Amino acid sequence: MRVAKDLVAASATPMVLGILAEGESYGYAILKRINELSSGELEWTEGLLYPLLHRLERLGYVESSWQAVTGERRRKYYRVTDKGRAELADQRRQWDTVVDALKEIWLGPGDAGEPREQNTKHLIAIPLEGWA
Repeated sequence: MRVAKDLVAASATPMVLGILAEGESYGYAILKRINELSSGELEWTEGLLYPLLHRLERLGYVESSWQAVTGERRRKYYRVTDKGRAELADQRRQWDTVVDALKEIWLGPGDAGEPREQNTKHLIAIPLEGWA
């Protein structure tokens, strides 16, 4: 399944801030973590990640430092700032609202997508492949 560019772009900031809230990291490790979290469905490139990291740094959401590990080349490590944690909390509230609204539309009220009424047909799953 290919995730639409608009959805990738919209989720990029909270995803990176969330990963960095777990602990400091460097570019390749962030890309690897995104791939793990999405079970391989999101394959970000360096061309997406590094401009985002630089923007987050300009906004004061992350800060970076060069670090060297013995026997390896220097890497630029990123860590989330207090301002970035506040932004992450705000974005999480926004995403919770979006996800709740989508669940309500797709599944109806109640847990596990129980029907709205006994004899009412409703959509449980929407095939999205091929949509761009």
